[in-house]
Amino acid sequence: MTDSARFNRWLPALPITTWARHYTGQQFSSDLTAALIVTLMLIPQSLAYAALAGLPAQAGLYASVAPLIAYAVLGSSRVLAVGPVAVVSMMTAAAVSNQLAVGGQSAWSIAITLAFLSGLMLLLMGLLRLGFVANFLSHPVISGFITASALLIVAGQLKTLLGVSAQGQHFFEILFSIARDFGRIHWLTSLLALVCICSLVWFRTGLAPRLTSSGWTPRQAATAARVAPVVLLIVATALTWFFQWQQQGLAVVGVVPAGLAPFTWPVFDMALWQALALPALLISVVGFVESVSVAQTLAAKNRERIEPDQELLALGAGNLAASLSAGFPVTGGFARSVVNFDAGSKTQAAGIFTAFGIVLASLFLTPALYYLPKASLAATIVVAVSGLIDVGVLKRTWNYSKPDFLAALATLLLTLLAGVEVGLTVGLLVSLALFLFRTSRPHIATVGLVPGTQSFRNVLRHKVMTSSQVLGLRVDESLYFANSRALEDYINDAVASHPLLEHVVLQCSAINDIDASALESLEAIEKRLRDSNIKFHLSEVKGPVMDRLKKTGFLEQLSGEVFMTHYQAVATLSPESLQ
Repeated sequence: MTDSARFNRWLPALPITTWARHYTGQQFSSDLTAALIVTLMLIPQSLAYAALAGLPAQAGLYASVAPLIAYAVLGSSRVLAVGPVAVVSMMTAAAVSNQLAVGGQSAWSIAITLAFLSGLMLLLMGLLRLGFVANFLSHPVISGFITASALLIVAGQLKTLLGVSAQGQHFFEILFSIARDFGRIHWLTSLLALVCICSLVWFRTGLAPRLTSSGWTPRQAATAARVAPVVLLIVATALTWFFQWQQQGLAVVGVVPAGLAPFTWPVFDMALWQALALPALLISVVGFVESVSVAQTLAAKNRERIEPDQELLALGAGNLAASLSAGFPVTGGFARSVVNFDAGSKTQAAGIFTAFGIVLASLFLTPALYYLPKASLAATIVVAVSGLIDVGVLKRTWNYSKPDFLAALATLLLTLLAGVEVGLTVGLLVSLALFLFRTSRPHIATVGLVPGTQSFRNVLRHKVMTSSQVLGLRVDESLYFANSRALEDYINDAVASHPLLEHVVLQCSAINDIDASALESLEAIEKRLRDSNIKFHLSEVKGPVMDRLKKTGFLEQLSGEVFMTHYQAVATLSPESLQ
C-alpha cells in the first residue's frame, strides 16, 4: 500500500470528514449564531479561569483558540466546547504553585509544560484505547472531589471578593487567613462583588422566567439569560472607568497585551516532567471524565453517539495545541457546551468560529478589558462553581452504601485538607480497595427449585425444593484471583454439612470470566470432591467462558458434566427431587 493510499484510508476516520463533506448553509448559519453567543460567554470566562490558574489574563484567551480548532478536527461531539474550566484550572494552579516553591521556572512555563504532558498522556491513552480507565473513578469519588474542589475555588476567590490579601494553599488555611484579615476588607470591592453575585444568581434562576412571562419565547429568554452575565461585566467595567474606582483601591485586570498567541515550547527538563507527571495524569483523567460526561449527556438529546477513545485523542490534541500556543490545560466545559447546544450548534464548525471570535477579541478588544474589575471575574467563578457543590452526595451514599460514603467522604475531606492531588489519589485508591473488597467476598447462594417452575432461587429467600444428594450453588460474580478462594471455602463447608451429598452443581449464569487463579481453584475443588466421591458439575456456562475452558484440560478432567440449564442438571442427577 502506497503512502497516499494509507493516508486516504486513515483520513476518513477523522470526524471532520463526516460533517464537512455535507456542510450546508443552514448549518453555517446555526453554527455562526451559536459561536457568537459562546464567544461572548467565553471571553470573561477565559480571563477568570486564567486568574484561577494563577496566570496572566491573556493566557485564558490563548487557551481558548487552538484547542477549539484541534477538537473540531478530531472530536466526536458536535456541541462540546473545549477550553479552560474551573476544576482543571484549580488543579493547574495547585501543580504550578508546588513547582514554584522549588524554583527555576516561571508559572506560565510550568503551566505550558503541564498542558503538554497532559496532551501526551491523553493521546497515548486514546491510541491504546484506554477510555475505560475513567471508569475506575467511581461516581461518589468524583462527586466528593468536585464538591471539595468547588469549595476550594470559592474559598480561594474570597480574598478577591473582599479585597484582602489572604494566603494559604488548603481550604481551612485560606479561611483562617481571611478571618485574620477580615477587618481590612475593601468595602467598595465587597459591595461590587455582592451586587455581581446577586445579579448573576438572578440571571441564572429568575431572568428567563420573567422574560417568558413578558412574551419572549423560551429560546429567546434562555439566550438572553446566557448573555446577561456578559452585559453585567460590561456595565461593571464601564462604571469602573467612569468613576475611576481603581484609584480607590478596586483591583482591575489591567493591561492585557493585544495580539495572537505566541508559539511556545514546553520546558524540556526531566526533573520537572517527573514532578508534573502525577498532576498531569490526574488532570487528564478528571478532564476526560468531565468532558465525556458532558458530551454524552448532550449527545443523548440528539440521539447521537460519542466515541470515548476518539475523545481522548481530541482532548490530547487540544492540550498539545494549548501548550504550543501559550495556554494551559483545557477540557470540555459544561456551561459553555450547554450554551452551544441551546444556541443551536449543528457541527464542530461552531468551535472553529468561536476560536476566530476569540482571535478578534485578542486583537481588538483587549484595551477595553483594562478596567474590568477582578471582583466581577471572581463573582463569575463563584457563581459558576456553586452548582458543582453537592454536599447531599454524602447523605445519599450513606443511606445506600456505607463503603461508597466512606470513599466520597475521604475524597472530600482530604481534598480540602491536603489538596487536590492527595484527595483525588486517595479517592481513587479507596475506590479500587472497595472494589477488591466487594468482589473478594462474592455472593454465593445455595439454590433450590421454585415449585411449579424451572427457576432456581436462593434457599434463604424463597420456598424451594432441594435434594440431599445434589447441592446447587450460584456465584453472583466473575471468578478471579481475589475471590476464588472464597468459593473453595464455601464448598468445603457445604460438603461437610451434607453427609449424603453425591453431586455439586455450580450454576455459572452470573460468571462472565474465570482467570487463571480461579481456574486453579476450580481444579482444586474438582480434585477434593473427587477424593470424597462427589462429582462436580457445571451448568449455564456462558459462551465466552466455555471457549476459554475448552482451551484447557479442565473439562476433560471434570468428573461430572456441563449442563445447558440448571434444571436439566437437577432433572438428570436427581429426578425424584422434582416430584
